[in-house]
Amino acid sequence: MRGLSAASVRRWSFVHKWTSLVATAFLLMLCLTGLPLVFHQEIDDWLDPRPELAAVAPDTGAPTLDAIVAETLAKYPGDVMVSLGFVSDRPAVLAQSAPTVRTPFKDSHQTTFDLRTGALSDQRAQTRGAFTDFIRSLHTDMFAGLYGSLFLGAMALTFIASLVSGLVVYAPFMRRLPFGALRRERSRPLYWLDLHNLVGAAIAVWMLVVGATGAVNTLHDIVAAKVRAEIFQMSKRHGGATPASLSSVDRAIATARTALPGGKLVSFFFPGAGFSTPHHYAVFARGDRPITAKLFYVALIDAETGELSDVLDMPWYAKALLLSQPLHFGDYGGLPLKIIWALLDVLAIVVLVSGLYLWLRKHRLRADHVIGIDERRGATAAS
Repeated sequence: MRGLSAASVRRWSFVHKWTSLVATAFLLMLCLTGLPLVFHQEIDDWLDPRPELAAVAPDTGAPTLDAIVAETLAKYPGDVMVSLGFVSDRPAVLAQSAPTVRTPFKDSHQTTFDLRTGALSDQRAQTRGAFTDFIRSLHTDMFAGLYGSLFLGAMALTFIASLVSGLVVYAPFMRRLPFGALRRERSRPLYWLDLHNLVGAAIAVWMLVVGATGAVNTLHDIVAAKVRAEIFQMSKRHGGATPASLSSVDRAIATARTALPGGKLVSFFFPGAGFSTPHHYAVFARGDRPITAKLFYVALIDAETGELSDVLDMPWYAKALLLSQPLHFGDYGGLPLKIIWALLDVLAIVVLVSGLYLWLRKHRLRADHVIGIDERRGATAAS
C-alpha cells in the first residue's frame, strides 16, 4: 500500500463510506441477533430443559433395531415404517410409521425408544425453542424466506467490501501513527475515529470469516434443493420394484457403516420414503471427526438383499455450506470458543456504532456549516 496515490485513497474511502452506510443497519441487526444464537443450545436447555437419562443396569441387553421396528408396527397396526431418526446426543431413536410412506410427517406416528433398553422413552433431540426460533428466523431471512436470505447475503458481500476498503484506507494512517494509538487528548470524534480504526483492524480477519460464512449460509435453500436433486438422480440409477420382503435393518446399517466415513448414524429411510427409492434403504450418517462431524454421507442399500448399491459423497458446494454453518456461530470448540465469538461480536458492534457516529457527526457539522453560510448570506443581503 506504500505506493497508493491520494486519488486512490479517495476512491477507496468513497467505497468504504457507502458500502458501510448501506449495510450498517442490517449488520447491527445481525450482530445483535447473532449474540444469543451463539449460545442457542445453552439458552434452549435453560428455557426448555430435557429430562435426565435414567440409570440402566449394567447387564441390560440393548435391543436390535429390527425389534424396535417390529414393536412400532405392533403398536400401530396397518402402518408401514417410514424412517428411523437417531438422536444426536442421546441413546435414543425416533421411529416413524404411517399408513403410507408418503404420509405427511405431522400425520404420521412417532415413537421414541431408548437404545439401551428398547423401552419407550421421552428422550428427544434438542429442538429450538420459541425464542431462539424467532431470533434465528430474523437473523437468517428476516421472515422473508429465500428472498430475505439472498438480500442478507448481498448485505454480507457489501460488508466484505466495506472491510477490505477500510483496511486499504487505514493502511496509510498506520505509517503516521503508532498502531493502537488513541488520541484522547484531542477531540472526541478523533478518539472515536482511532477506536473505530483500531478495533476494526484488530478483528478484521474474524469479521471477514463471519461475513463470508454468512454469505454462504444464505444459499442454504438453493444448495439443499440441488443436493436433493442429486440424491434423487442417484436413486434413479438404482431403481427397482418394491421388494417382496425387507431384509434386516441391522444388517443394512452394518453394511452402511463399513461404506461410510465414520458412520455416525443420523437417519434411516425405508423404501419409497424420504430420499430412498422404492427398492432401497437410504442411510444418512455424519463423520466421527471434528471436521467431518458436520458433513453428511449417504448410502443406498438394497432393501431385499441388504447389499450396498451406492454411496454419495456430498458435492463441494454442500460441504462448503455445511462447514460454514458452525464456523459462522463458533460452534466448533464448545463453550470457550462461543465466549470468544460473543466477545468478538461485541467488538464488531463497537466498530459499527462508532462508524455510524462518525458519519452522523460529520453530516451534522456539514449541515451546520451550510446553514451558517446561508444565514450570513441572508444577513448580508438584508443589510
